[in-house]
Amino acid sequence: MSSLSIFRKVAVAEGISYLLLLFIAMPVKYIFHYKELVKYTGWAHGLLFVLYAATLILAWQEQKWKFGKAVLIFLASLLPFAPFIVDRKLKDERPKNASGIG
Repeated sequence: MSSLSIFRKVAVAEGISYLLLLFIAMPVKYIFHYKELVKYTGWAHGLLFVLYAATLILAWQEQKWKFGKAVLIFLASLLPFAPFIVDRKLKDERPKNASGIG
């Protein structure tokens, strides 16, 4: 499995966790005063965010992207729906193997 395909899976999971945190856990915290949901959803999102950054670096190296492209993809993780757009755009990109052929 290529770093690109792993990154795409992590990006979708990170995007889902961000939406859950923003649109479910946070409202539950402030409407029902139930803080635990934010705590656990936040932990999961934090872990997925770190994995997003780590797998982005691996995919960046494997795909030989320009620095600017990697930065834009990283910045996409900060916007609620952007990881899904990134996934869609990267879907058509062919993974390169470790030797750089392909």
